[in-house]
Amino acid sequence: MNQKHLLKLLDWSKEDIIEILDLAAKLKYENKNGIKHEILKGKTLGMIFQKSSTRTRVSFETGMYQLGGQALFLSNRDLQIGRGEPVEDTARVLSRYLDGIMIRTFEQKEVEDLAKYGSIPIINGLTDFCHPCQVLADLLTIKEFKGKLEGLNMCFIGDGNNMMNSLIVGGLKVGMNVKVACPKDYRPPEIILDFAKQYDNFEMYEDPQKAAIGADVVLTDVYTSMGQEAESKKRLNDFNGYQVNKELMQVTNPGAMVLHCLPAHRGEEITADVFEAHADEIFEEAENRLHAQKAVLVALLNK
Repeated sequence: MNQKHLLKLLDWSKEDIIEILDLAAKLKYENKNGIKHEILKGKTLGMIFQKSSTRTRVSFETGMYQLGGQALFLSNRDLQIGRGEPVEDTARVLSRYLDGIMIRTFEQKEVEDLAKYGSIPIINGLTDFCHPCQVLADLLTIKEFKGKLEGLNMCFIGDGNNMMNSLIVGGLKVGMNVKVACPKDYRPPEIILDFAKQYDNFEMYEDPQKAAIGADVVLTDVYTSMGQEAESKKRLNDFNGYQVNKELMQVTNPGAMVLHCLPAHRGEEITADVFEAHADEIFEEAENRLHAQKAVLVALLNK
């Protein structure tokens, strides 16, 4: 692949995504069978966290270790960027020490600026705009359980947030039929809707039941993301009815999957019984963060 960064899936082609999924499957097979693949021996990944995380930190740190490299955890307290140093200066300094940077932050512009001013690969571990690493893991999981991606019906129920944005882009690019349901005041941004208009296999609803009809995989996320805690009570009210439950699953295709990027708030966006019925899929999805991100690391850092 010719990509230097993973900033957002809008930048990647279908071929780029499929190449990463195939490499992830290969690395996962080797990992499960005790085959060492220290492809990034001697490489160092800087991990900048302005938003805390369980899965992102552990999966990237473990992934670099398994690939023979090392990862440095860098919080706001560890960097001058948290005390006012311009992103462009941080990017140019870290580029002289590291082989790549993974950043988990709020603003997409910060990720784009790191790539603009730095000279090493930048990986978006999450922003308020998109979550490409999670969606690569989701697509890997769907392909494992269903044997394909092309032609499958994907449904996302919830906020028009980073997860919905990346699922729309990733799902459409790999040939899935994508339906989403969200309240009218929580729709995805125009850049995502303009992208989706290029495809005739995208539909957006306010009624989650309609969006779920014929779904092969249903995905959801929490109503209140990190940084939105002050809106929690309002969001609980606004998203009333946008729940993945038994009634909703009755209109999906037989054998439909359920995925959740975690952490899950049982009783809010998903009921406990549906979550537990699909726990094998959900926790395989969580594990696949490791394998998908290892593939991204190899593709970008092993130039």
